[in-house]
Amino acid sequence: MSKIWLIAQREYLTRVRKRSFIIMSLIGPLLTVALFAVPVLIAKMSDSGKVVAVADAGGIFADKLPEPKDDISFTRVSPDLTTAKAEFKKSKHDALLYIPKLDLSKPAGFQVFSRKGLGMSLERDINRAVNNAIESQRLQKAGIDRAVLDNMKVDVDLQTLSLSDDGERSSSTGISTVIAYVFGFLIYMFIFIYGVQIMRGVMEEKTNRIVEVVISSVKPFQLMMGKVLGIAGVGFTQLALWVVLSMGISSVMAGSISPDKIAEDRAARTTAVMRPTTSKDEAAKQENAVAKFTQALDSADLNVPLLVGCFLFYFLGGYLFYGALFGAIGSAVDSETDTQQFMMPVTMPLVLTFVVSQAILTTNPNGTVAFWMSIFPLTSPIAMMMRLPFGGVPMWQLGLSMVLLIAGFVGAIWIAGRIYRVGILMYGKKVTYGELSKWLFYKG
Repeated sequence: MSKIWLIAQREYLTRVRKRSFIIMSLIGPLLTVALFAVPVLIAKMSDSGKVVAVADAGGIFADKLPEPKDDISFTRVSPDLTTAKAEFKKSKHDALLYIPKLDLSKPAGFQVFSRKGLGMSLERDINRAVNNAIESQRLQKAGIDRAVLDNMKVDVDLQTLSLSDDGERSSSTGISTVIAYVFGFLIYMFIFIYGVQIMRGVMEEKTNRIVEVVISSVKPFQLMMGKVLGIAGVGFTQLALWVVLSMGISSVMAGSISPDKIAEDRAARTTAVMRPTTSKDEAAKQENAVAKFTQALDSADLNVPLLVGCFLFYFLGGYLFYGALFGAIGSAVDSETDTQQFMMPVTMPLVLTFVVSQAILTTNPNGTVAFWMSIFPLTSPIAMMMRLPFGGVPMWQLGLSMVLLIAGFVGAIWIAGRIYRVGILMYGKKVTYGELSKWLFYKG
């Protein structure tokens, strides 16, 4: 056991002292925050101050143009298309909307001109403005008051509850989905990143003949176990640094890019060309949505200790399980090009789980397929963590999944150790699956 600890310590210290590890530990949170913040900033900068010239030959904006908002405004130009085009070329307007004389029952012939292509957001806003104007004229022609129609519309706010033996508990499908994807993606990403590191580390020691000196004092099984545990510590260290730094960066940026502000800007863009005024009911709904989002993150809605504890278990268990298999692959081949034939059977269950989870686990997280995926050791690290945020997972299923994952890890270590003890000393031979099966039963 002491030799395993020494090997794990060496693997850990060697990697955490590398400049690449320090740089990625610092840049990783910045990239994570930028992944969400930059699109918001770009959208805010690109959508602000858009001016659309309106050549209204059909008279659908005869009464007045849509109210200007923060990101888009309308201005009237000559209804003659030729004249409007000439004015548009001389102006700095972002788009020219031409409205022909039309039949309200079959409106057609609308044209939008731009200088270098029209953005999707601006095109959507212009289209919505035209649709609302034609709809208003149709209602007026039918003798229907627009205000009366708006008051008749209703948007019911459903409160979702989980009913179990423990009683009723508030739940949120949207929040559960987000948390499920975050947990699943983190496990998926770290297994690949650090599993490949184990494989390359074993291959490097094998090709450099370093392992021939090392195994004179330790057993191949001890060497591989120490390597897997050491790199697991590296993964936990980097994950912890990312979490701490991400929380710090997010809190600093909260003033400029807060969830409330993002929601407010998004609502402003969405209602930019809608009705001139926003009703008090809509404003109350927006405030209620923010309050509901915050409430869903409360510990009363999610069993945070259970989620965190299970995440750490499946994060470590999944990594150790797949790390042993990656180590076996590295010991069986001489170059990275030879790993492709063995990588597919190992990585396919992992990739399949993440892909299938999007269609099955989030729509029916307690179904038959989701159950078996969360029990089978090759798929359980991701599948179970994508089931837990939705609740309803019996404790016996969770316990069975954990026991089978531990048993799978022990079995994978045994198989990898049998391959490792032969493969690390074999060079220049093309290994096949039949050859690997023979290695499992070699004596000595």
